[in-house]
Amino acid sequence: MQLHLPLHRWHAHAPDWRAAIASGLVAGAALMVLELFWSMTSLGSSPWAMSHKIAAISMGSGVLQSSEFDAGIVTVALITHYILGVVFAIIMAALIESFGWDTSPGTVLFAGGVFGLVLYLFNFFVMVGVFPWFAEMRGWAAVMGHLLFGMIASGMYLQLAQHRSTS
Repeated sequence: MQLHLPLHRWHAHAPDWRAAIASGLVAGAALMVLELFWSMTSLGSSPWAMSHKIAAISMGSGVLQSSEFDAGIVTVALITHYILGVVFAIIMAALIESFGWDTSPGTVLFAGGVFGLVLYLFNFFVMVGVFPWFAEMRGWAAVMGHLLFGMIASGMYLQLAQHRSTS
């Protein structure tokens, strides 16, 4: 008697790099809007406080001394946020293609959600050792934001990659 398990095997399919980059930009923008809304409504803090925290990744913790609007800090925060979004979307696209998870929208969205949850754990429990100012943001809002990031990035990736392959 043979036992057939539906195991995913590694196969060498290169991701659609343009679709991965675009999906990272879109998902990063969605997460940024959610973070801005969350910081203003739930935390009751300045809408620019999140920009200072993100910019501090690149500029150092000195920018955390205030949460006032500063065009330079907001610019660095936007660039940093988009670069991270693109990098994470590329990693996710490589996983989707390598394991063949692009078989259905449901599978891709599930994989993206799991990726978002793993990304949350990595960011808020590993990287917080390097960037401790993010520890105060641990919680359900950040979990949901990262879950949505993964799902938006994976869904966008599937749509864009399929569109490019049919044209």
